[in-house]
Parts: sequence; C-alpha cells; structure tokens
Amino acid sequence: MQLIGAGLPRTGTLSQKVALEMIGLGPCYHMVNVLSDLPQADLWLEALDGRAQWDQIFGGFDSTVDWPGGFFYRELIEVYPDARVLLSVRDPESWERSMRDTVWAVRHGESLLRLLSSAQAHVFGPWDAYLRMVDGMLWKDRGTFAGANAEPSQMIECMLKHHDEVQRTVPADRLLVWSVADGWEPLCEFLEVPVPDGPFPRVNDTRTFIDRVIDLSLQRLNEWHSARAAEAGAEPAH
Repeated sequence: MQLIGAGLPRTGTLSQKVALEMIGLGPCYHMVNVLSDLPQADLWLEALDGRAQWDQIFGGFDSTVDWPGGFFYRELIEVYPDARVLLSVRDPESWERSMRDTVWAVRHGESLLRLLSSAQAHVFGPWDAYLRMVDGMLWKDRGTFAGANAEPSQMIECMLKHHDEVQRTVPADRLLVWSVADGWEPLCEFLEVPVPDGPFPRVNDTRTFIDRVIDLSLQRLNEWHSARAAEAGAEPAH
C-alpha cells in the first residue's frame, strides 16, 4: 500500500482512483470496488466490529481512496507505516450539495433514489449488507456524520471537523492536502512520480451516481418480481 486517501466521498475520489492508476499506484481501491462485488461489504462490516482483515481487503491493491478505506485512515496509517496520505478537499458548499443529492439521498428523505434503494435492500441481501456498511461508516453510531446531517451547515461542520482531525492525526511529512482542481503537479511531486502528458481525469458526476443506483435497484426489483411470478405460476392448482 503506497497511498491512503483520507478525503471524504464526493471530493473527486473516482477521478483520483483513475489518476493514481495512470501514474502507477494501481490498482486503487474505491467504493466502486464494493459496488461491483457486494459480498465485500461483509468484510467492511467485520472491520466496523473491530475484526478487520486488511490483507484480504487490500491484497493486490497499491492505493485506496474514498470510503470505505478512508473511514479507517487512522488504522491504516498504522498498518501501512510507509504509505503516504492524501486528504482531498473541495469547496464546502458545492461538496455539501453534491453529497446531499447522492450519498445522503440514498438513505434519507423521500426521493426516488432512497425509495428504490430501500426497496432493493428488502429483496436483495447483499444490498442490505452494503447499506448497513454505509450507515455504520456515515450515518449511525461512530459514522462520520452521525447525529448531525439534516441541515447543510451540519454537514459542512462535519466535513471541516474531519479535515482538522486528519491534519492533527497524520504526520505532516506523510500528508498532502489537495483538490482535484490542483491537478497533476502537486500530487505527482508528493508521490515522486513523473507528471503525465494528458489532462487530469474528471469522472463521476452527480447524475451518473444517481442513475447507477436507480438502474441497479430497478434491475434487482424486476428480477425479484419475475422470480416471484415464476414461482406462483409453477404452483399446482388446488
């Protein structure tokens, strides 16, 4: 493990994943790795219970950004003492809007995003485990935003608190505070790698996130409904 991302979700973390893999710090672990292999959520639930299996989670990976890895940055800087730490930041107001329209909306409010996601959890066990993992890291118990996320000011306060905690916890010589708007140069200098010729990658806008969750929920609900209909059709007549 060469780099641990401690930046919050919606701070350009998928762009960071792509960028790190472009400059040789890949594969890079990101929430998309959990979404593409939902049984991994069980490993993170074990980590939340204090039974982390870091070698199993990060075997074959050279870096990690976004949650779930970033939630455990304190533990990971001890497990991987030679790894550097990247704290990605973003304008608080634009970050809060992006977070509320996506990650927050999956679990709160009455949007189509939340309703379909919750319905999927009722019929698809791996998605239920995924949501329990998200709740534990973000919204409940010791989650990053537990107990204070209803208002924009509360979310921003939690963001700034997290930034302060990272900068107090991580030794200055291991830490880079950086925004995707800063581009390649400070990141590559920090990591002591050459600057690529191409532009810094920009991926994962809000619409893409929302569509991904809605599409997956509709697919799994349709599969559940089709299976129920098939079972009903196969029942012998009485």
